[in-house]
Amino acid sequence: MSTLKALSLACLFLVLAGCANLQSSRVPGADLGKIRSVYVAKLPADERGVDQMIVQRLTSMGYRASHGSSPTPPAPVDAIVTYEDRWMWDMSMYLLKLNIRVQDGATNQLLAAGESYRPSLERLPAEEVVEEVLVAIFQKK
Repeated sequence: MSTLKALSLACLFLVLAGCANLQSSRVPGADLGKIRSVYVAKLPADERGVDQMIVQRLTSMGYRASHGSSPTPPAPVDAIVTYEDRWMWDMSMYLLKLNIRVQDGATNQLLAAGESYRPSLERLPAEEVVEEVLVAIFQKK
């Protein structure tokens, strides 16, 4: 293999490996339009306040949102939101990956999920990553 061809393939790999990715999906028949109240279950290892960012964004979207360290809400809600966040260091800490799941508040059945993956060159502030995932999940389908 020529050096030029090897270099071209390496560059192509780096470009493809560095792409941001946003995905969301809903369970067939899930009606997120009926959701009015949401409880965000704080991830025990979360020291960066992602749960609070999620609550703030949901509130700005018109939902009654609360959060707590218990996996179950203290009062009945329409939906329970759980999340997983993965942070990375590259000159500063940034949110590399965020996975959000929306479950029925009564049955705990999965209704919808969304995930954002943003490598260093395409990083956004954590609040904007939270926003893009929640908008992708709750947008009208």
